[in-house]
Amino acid sequence: MKMYSTHLIALLSLILFSCGKEKKDNKVEVVAKNQKPNIIYILADDLGYGDLGCYGQEKIETPNLDRLASRGIKFTQHYSGAAVCAPARSSLLTGQHTGHTPIRGNRELNQEGQVPLPAASITIPELLKKEGYATAAFGKWGLGFNEGDPNNQGFDEFFGYNCQRLAHRYYPPYLNHNQEQVTLPGNDWTHKNTYAPDVIQQKTLGFIESNKDNPFFLYVPLVLPHAELISPNDSIYAKYKGKFEEIPYTSEDKYASDYGPDIIKKRYSPQDQPYATYATMVTRLDAYVGQIVEKVEDMGIAENTIIMFASDNGPHNAGGANPVFFNSAAGLRGIKRDLYEGGIRSPFIVIWPNHIKEGTVSNHVSAFWDVMPTLTDLVGAEEPTNSDGISMLPTLLGKGNQKEHDYLYWEFNVKGGRKAIRKGNWKAVWYNINKKQQGEIELYNLDEDMSESNDIAEKHPELVEEFRNLMKISSTSSKLFPFE
Repeated sequence: MKMYSTHLIALLSLILFSCGKEKKDNKVEVVAKNQKPNIIYILADDLGYGDLGCYGQEKIETPNLDRLASRGIKFTQHYSGAAVCAPARSSLLTGQHTGHTPIRGNRELNQEGQVPLPAASITIPELLKKEGYATAAFGKWGLGFNEGDPNNQGFDEFFGYNCQRLAHRYYPPYLNHNQEQVTLPGNDWTHKNTYAPDVIQQKTLGFIESNKDNPFFLYVPLVLPHAELISPNDSIYAKYKGKFEEIPYTSEDKYASDYGPDIIKKRYSPQDQPYATYATMVTRLDAYVGQIVEKVEDMGIAENTIIMFASDNGPHNAGGANPVFFNSAAGLRGIKRDLYEGGIRSPFIVIWPNHIKEGTVSNHVSAFWDVMPTLTDLVGAEEPTNSDGISMLPTLLGKGNQKEHDYLYWEFNVKGGRKAIRKGNWKAVWYNINKKQQGEIELYNLDEDMSESNDIAEKHPELVEEFRNLMKISSTSSKLFPFE
């Protein structure tokens, strides 16, 4: 194989990847064993647990992620940090569940900007920078400007949407590059020429190429398939156009076609084929993941790069999306904003060639707040004492003793107030906590009732009381996100 040039080997690797075949043992480059691994964490936006083929999806094609799962480890009981985007991201980056992490909801301060992640927060990129990592984030931030700005939270470079409101638009007039606004050619509040996710993807691939010779942490919070539903009329869309019996999303719907600077998020474009468009956006997301993997292989750093993929919460039903039609929650109860399984269970796939065994399926119960201790364990960094997480590295590597959570906890202070606990196979869900007519704690045995359809609280009053007490002690008070 030495007679071939590096470029030819890279080309052959790309051909094999695109054909869905396993790569040979030939390596483009041998990375020194003592070099710290590169880390790429890819986060989809509102992608359901069942939206990927490797998790049971039958209507949408996701070949790259399916292959990723076959090349590494697929988790079946991994959870997001929250049922909506901002607290999920806060939980991920701070290693804390929503009873402790600073941002616990999607509260917005003004037309463009969320409550900022406090300056005192300790984040994954801050910890990795101390270990010599270059850090970057490309996609949707959603954790505020000023002290919450990604550049002030450990990221050397940021490109994308700082504001999660603006991230509802796929043809915005501009994106943020660190502290500057970058105009997107041909876009204003009515004309759609430059598809923002494509621009962000090119920046992502460029970062990998520029940093191939030094350890890096790359956070890729994609905006797909978050509403609104819109996509370029390209070959991916052609695959799904006319394929489904559609229910058009029209101007009579709650979110209509009024598209302007004063209404960034509250109204979406009408869509004649919302099902086809949603499927296109998922497949496009899948293509982005494939391009990232290809770039890593092309740069010869695959063996020294760990890639993680997850979704920030359950599937959405906005802009014409229909999670029932696609079975996006894979039979689980609930969608985005729910603390039932469908709202918080996330696909989670990890690959690391020659370190993680191919084709592994794990039922280890884990959550977003486990990512920080896993990465600090991976690189030998010191983990903050206030983290709620447990390192998953023994499960990833298939060796050592894997610690287990005593229980997992979630809270959501809107929609009447919601809390949930998972302990072993038991799941307690409490809705309408803050309403005058307070709801009752529901109890489910996930081992026997994964769809949470059979409330057995009356049969186990002692467990209900135990979970009620756990819900009380698992949360610190928050002035920004009060639970009273």
